Amino acid sequence: DLKPANLLISASGQLKIADFGLAQVFSPDGSRLYTQQVATTWYQAPELLYGAQQYDQGVDLWAVGCIMGELLNRSPLFPGDNDIEQLCCVLHILGTPSPRVWPEITELPDYNKISFKEQAPVPLEEVLPDASAQALDLLGQFLLYPPHQALLHQYFFTAPLPAHPSELPIPQRPGGPAVKAHPGPPHVHDFHVDRPLEESLLNFLNPELIRPFVPEG
Repeated sequence: DLKPANLLISASGQLKIADFGLAQVFSPDGSRLYTQQVATTWYQAPELLYGAQQYDQGVDLWAVGCIMGELLNRSPLFPGDNDIEQLCCVLHILGTPSPRVWPEITELPDYNKISFKEQAPVPLEEVLPDASAQALDLLGQFLLYPPHQALLHQYFFTAPLPAHPSELPIPQRPGGPAVKAHPGPPHVHDFHVDRPLEESLLNFLNPELIRPFVPEG
């Protein structure tokens, strides 16, 4: 359930994902059927809105694009009140998906139940005129049909490349001793709270630690 409210960012810039209440066990071979309710409506990928029960991490990448667009726009990019209105919001900006561009769309359960008039996409620079060309180029690779192309952007093939878990920095308490990297992913039972939750929340919400968002341009 990726959305801004579920992203926790510390004063030092460490990002953590919260609320896994809608998370599903992933099946790499695609044999598992999933529920459509795995994301908040504003961040649901088109395949979910068309009733898909077999999907992959593409739905999360779409949500990342929605979050990025919301940061650039300073308001939700696709603020639909229900599935149909959500599709309308998406199609209004990205245009009507066609089987030529997205062949798999015809296999989605609700594809033939929902009909929209042909609509051309709106250039993202018109939707987000204050965003930089680089930001819009990356955003356009998150919000596209079909979803499996979302990680093909050059951004994901240039340094710094994704690192092994043993190379990732370990969060530290302010003023605490340096901590070596984990030799691998931490065990599920190794989780512990370093300080009271109340103190953490107060530090997180300290107005002096909140910096205004300034879009590039």
